[in-house]
Amino acid sequence: MGKTLNTAYLLLLPLAVAGWNLGLPAAAGLLLLGLAWRWAVTAAGLGRKSRGAEICLEAISASHFVEKVRWCLDRLGLDYTERRAGGTLGAVFLGRTVPRMTFRSGAVTSRIGNSSHILRYLWGRYGHQADAAFLEPTAEAVALEKRLDHYGVDLQVWIYTHLLPNRKLTLHAWGMHDPAVPLWQRWLLPVVFPLAALMVRRGFRISPASYQKSRQRIGELLAELDQTIGPDAGFLLGGESPSYVDFTFAALSSLWAQPEGFALGRSAAAIPSADQTPEGMAMDQAEWSRGYPNVVALIERLYRDYRAPATPSRSS
Repeated sequence: MGKTLNTAYLLLLPLAVAGWNLGLPAAAGLLLLGLAWRWAVTAAGLGRKSRGAEICLEAISASHFVEKVRWCLDRLGLDYTERRAGGTLGAVFLGRTVPRMTFRSGAVTSRIGNSSHILRYLWGRYGHQADAAFLEPTAEAVALEKRLDHYGVDLQVWIYTHLLPNRKLTLHAWGMHDPAVPLWQRWLLPVVFPLAALMVRRGFRISPASYQKSRQRIGELLAELDQTIGPDAGFLLGGESPSYVDFTFAALSSLWAQPEGFALGRSAAAIPSADQTPEGMAMDQAEWSRGYPNVVALIERLYRDYRAPATPSRSS
């Protein structure tokens, strides 16, 4: 809280200087005061014993890439907090995409973004544990994960194509009714929606042509994996147990497959219900479900048998 107030103080300082017509000495004094305040907050933090979970996962209400990381954290049984932001506010206005993980090591706090990079950190930090074998980044696993991450981006184009024309539905998906999102952000979302929607359209290059290309690539990958999986719903890399690649595929696919237990209720409220789903989106979901039954069977199996968390996480 102290750092947040100090940042607000420094941001508002130019307005105070201009509004009160302060001279250079007074402005310099206020600036030094703000810097001293920041130093005092930092020094106090170094001398104070840290409390709470070592790991914090920064998220939004409905993110398949966040679910990819969350799933692996839960499988490891790690104690972590989840800090949820309102939709695209962080990405559009602060340049902060999710997932982003903050973790402590002694008195040092570090941050890392990008789901695949977070999983490499988790493997490096916890790979010595017997229950972390699923995270091993073999060459085959990393190559497939890269393809799946591209699939995840195509799914973002797909879902935003369907959601953005419906303001109410998009705001719902961005967490406007999610109690874990700070209240001020839930108030702000409707105000900035036109600009945020424009930035999303430009950022993902949303257009009829990009939608068709993304939809085609999604179908091609699902068709290939449906053959790989087979009627027995085998795991993507074979073997008798799933790897993080299987969890990645199930988490990313949850946007359209919407299996029972998606995100264990933490994000499911932001997914459109059957009666809210846009017609075109529902048609795509039905086509993929009918066309790729082995894929659907694996997703449902993974959520049913492997998604339950080892330890409960908390939201903050």
